[in-house]
Amino acid sequence: MPRTGGELRANFTSVRDTFSNRHHSLDFAYSHAHYLRNRVLAVGVIFVLLTPLWALVDATMLPAELLGTTLLARGGLLAGLLGVLLLAKVSREKIGCIRVSAGMLLALPAVFYAVILILLPSGDTRQLTGYAFIPFLLVAALSIFPFTILESLGAGIAMLSLLALAQMVDGSWLTPEGLEGAWLLASLLVVSLSSNHFQLSLLMRVYRQATHAPLTGLLNRGALTLHLDKLQAWRLQQQVDGGLPACAILMMDIDHFKQINDTHGHSVGDRVLTEFARILIDQTRPEDSVARYGGEEFIVLLLNADPVQASRVAERIRNAVDQHHFTDHELQRVPLTTSVGVASLRNREAPQAALKRADDALYYAKQSGRNCVMTLDTAPPAPEWATRSPSLV
Repeated sequence: MPRTGGELRANFTSVRDTFSNRHHSLDFAYSHAHYLRNRVLAVGVIFVLLTPLWALVDATMLPAELLGTTLLARGGLLAGLLGVLLLAKVSREKIGCIRVSAGMLLALPAVFYAVILILLPSGDTRQLTGYAFIPFLLVAALSIFPFTILESLGAGIAMLSLLALAQMVDGSWLTPEGLEGAWLLASLLVVSLSSNHFQLSLLMRVYRQATHAPLTGLLNRGALTLHLDKLQAWRLQQQVDGGLPACAILMMDIDHFKQINDTHGHSVGDRVLTEFARILIDQTRPEDSVARYGGEEFIVLLLNADPVQASRVAERIRNAVDQHHFTDHELQRVPLTTSVGVASLRNREAPQAALKRADDALYYAKQSGRNCVMTLDTAPPAPEWATRSPSLV
């Protein structure tokens, strides 16, 4: 039963994570956007190539009174698709622009079809040879992209509305033939939603395996380095009146961790690391990032936090670790403390420079007796400045 319950909880979490992007981390959002961008570029090129080719079919099949309008609309569609490709090409780090380009890639053919239906002189859609497949093609195309279920469901409802418009124009609305088409499109939508779930779930699983430490579930060192670079790029994009959003780095080390492994064994040491990671997550916000830097060293990236705020968070973490009841296999308390170094991410500096300052601050904290917070941004780098009082850090 516990095994089954664990699988059920895992499946529920998987559906929650693929239903919307609400619970996605900023780092995964960037990875997801890059993957989505590649799909937009590939499918966009296909649509661009097919659009002028289909214009040749229009020239031979459409009546003269509709041909001119259709070719003009196709020219607008082609220009829009080229604009989508350009937007996706230049939107390397702009998550919102990438998502917009993906939506436009599917919306433009749908709008084109709707315009032609409205302008059709006689209302006889049989003149539009091959046009009726557009809603079905776009719903099938949803399965190519790693959209969330909510995004694909919204697009699918729009395609069902487009099919309803076409059926009202040709008179098949609510007829057996029309209901059969609606049922087929709804079935394709269910298949696409399932594909979105499995595709995004797999992408998230691979991302977590590549970027998170297995024991603690926190970001690993490689992912932290990439995240720091993205964070600095984000700060430069948010520049207002020469100022950048304040961000800070906390580097902390479990004091005398080797003694815990030597005295209680590595299994207790692993338990301590796991509980320590949980404390860091509990003491920070969802928008902050927590990483295992290596061994018993951990990093916390604080968004929109100046040196004073960062020092307060560091002191809160230090106090939470000091008060936490770590235990060994016999449930006896294992005393544990942590030392924390604080550094702010300065304007236009390399993130590694901020990491180096945080590491220096951690060194002074350990030299000052451990179980304390030290920052080099508000005080000279001397050991005597390190203190246990949050009002002096």
